[in-house]
Amino acid sequence: MPIVVRIDVELAKRKMSVGEFAERVGLTPANVAVLKNGRAKAVRFTTLDAMCRVLECQPGDLLEWVEEEPRAETPGEHGAR
Repeated sequence: MPIVVRIDVELAKRKMSVGEFAERVGLTPANVAVLKNGRAKAVRFTTLDAMCRVLECQPGDLLEWVEEEPRAETPGEHGAR
């Protein structure tokens, strides 16, 4: 996915643990792990707001868009649907 989550970078800058962050944001540590590892399918604006408030940062500090590398086409795949 071309969206990279950078929560771990911001936590490291502040020397904040995942547990403390989760508590202050109002998430479970497991849900923070889902976000950190890029497995989340969506993030609510209220959650993004809370994360930015706790970390005193901008949404762009937590999320970055990177261009996705084109995947290699396998033989026989072209045009098959």
